[in-house]
Amino acid sequence: MAAPVRAQEGLAGAYLAARQASMYSDYAEAARYFDAALARDPSNPFLLENALTAHVGLGELDRAVPIARRLESGGHSSQIANLVIIAEQMKRGAWDEVLADMEAGRSAAPLVDALIRAWARFGQGRMSEALEAFDAASAQSGLRTFGLYHKALALAAAGDFEGADLILSGEAEGPLRATRRGVIAHAQVLSQLERNSDALELVEMAFGSETDPGVTRLSTRLAADEPLPFDVVRDATEGAAEIFYTVAGALNGDAMDSYTLVYSRLAEYLAPANTDAVLLSANLLESQERYELAIAAYARLGAEDPAFYAAELGRAEAMRKAGDIDAAIGVLQALAAEFPDIAIVHVTLGDTFRSQERYEEARQAYDAAIALFDEPARGQWIVYYVRGITHERLDIWDRAEADFLQALELEPDQPQVLNYLGYSWVEMKTNLDQALDMIERAVAARPDDGYITDSLGWVLYRLGRYNEAVPHMERAAELMPVDPIVNDHLGDVYWAVGRRNEARFQWHRALSFDPEEDEANRIRRKLDVGLDKVLKEEGAPPLHPANDG
Repeated sequence: MAAPVRAQEGLAGAYLAARQASMYSDYAEAARYFDAALARDPSNPFLLENALTAHVGLGELDRAVPIARRLESGGHSSQIANLVIIAEQMKRGAWDEVLADMEAGRSAAPLVDALIRAWARFGQGRMSEALEAFDAASAQSGLRTFGLYHKALALAAAGDFEGADLILSGEAEGPLRATRRGVIAHAQVLSQLERNSDALELVEMAFGSETDPGVTRLSTRLAADEPLPFDVVRDATEGAAEIFYTVAGALNGDAMDSYTLVYSRLAEYLAPANTDAVLLSANLLESQERYELAIAAYARLGAEDPAFYAAELGRAEAMRKAGDIDAAIGVLQALAAEFPDIAIVHVTLGDTFRSQERYEEARQAYDAAIALFDEPARGQWIVYYVRGITHERLDIWDRAEADFLQALELEPDQPQVLNYLGYSWVEMKTNLDQALDMIERAVAARPDDGYITDSLGWVLYRLGRYNEAVPHMERAAELMPVDPIVNDHLGDVYWAVGRRNEARFQWHRALSFDPEEDEANRIRRKLDVGLDKVLKEEGAPPLHPANDG
């Protein structure tokens, strides 16, 4: 009798460990423990479904397929199993199987079934039937754009570039939503039609001057009148991969990351060269805090890939989030050396240095980015803003102020900049009226931002308008109840209006939230002798006598 008990304990242990791993999207551990549980209970549909999800999350489709087949043979309905089986059939080019099984009732999802049928017909070489299927897909509610886009890809893959251009240009059925892949596909179609100048105009209109190396390379080839091959989708299998990538892109941000990842992993499986799918999978893993898997996914793109710089930026960010700051900086420094003309690389390096309070190195990185700006553009405000913060931390206030003002020149109502510059002026006891105007504008733009609301209360306090400061400081404390600075400020405002017991209560709260040591010492001194004596000891102006309660 003992052996079955031990076996049951082993099943329970593996099951519990697997569930725990799944809760944290730890696909590797979940797959290991669900596989162990399946070894003891091989037909359990719950274990099969979860093991399947874990292996798909890892991108291990070869291991996922047998599990999906076991679910199906056991008579269990599973959308993920259907998706995996259909993907495996399309990977093999078994288009007859795909259509026969769907006719018999297999369904992937309403959003994709019609497109799968269309690409399967294309794979069979039945172009007229494929086009009819794409039209049927486009007629479905919510599928018009998807259906037309995929029809255009199929026409281009078959060599009908005129037909593809009619759709992608919007001339045939109206405009389509512009995506990066869609623009590149259309540019390649135009190039095949010997219309490189039109393709170049399209690319410049879509991407402007802020291009990445891939788009820059595309533009260079078009400008040189080099004919571009159409390779976004070359056959039915890659067309099927585009279905899954398209759906993943549509789901991203609206559905659970783990569910979206299923579609991006299937796109990778069917089209390993689809670097956009690889980057999406890596980004989804990063969002789920599976940094080791994200790093591995980003690393799949080699230096020859046009998206390499984007992958390296992602890899560095995943390293930073994982706590390996030195490795992240090393990746970014190597990237800045390899791509010295891409501003975002220098900005990202600067941000990483700034997060580590390595301000001089951050300043140099931001300087390198700003030196690449040919002419002012609205989106550049953020770079001047972060360099301004860096200059402020380096005690180079004249340069910091100039950067903040330049940021506001580019983006006049940007609340972060308005608040930072306004608050800085308040702390320096200068330009108080202008600071008040700036912070009031920032609060109007972001009324639920605790830091900005705190700034408004604080500038009113600095101006001696204590009673007006109270509601704003109380609101800031509601928005950020455990912030030591906000609670300290509220205590000061309460003291200024004569609410001494409440002031001491707020200072005690501020101490409980681990302020910086110098701030903590100042708060303790206020608790010992009161705010008035602390201000006198510091040589600061006393509280306005008309408002001290």
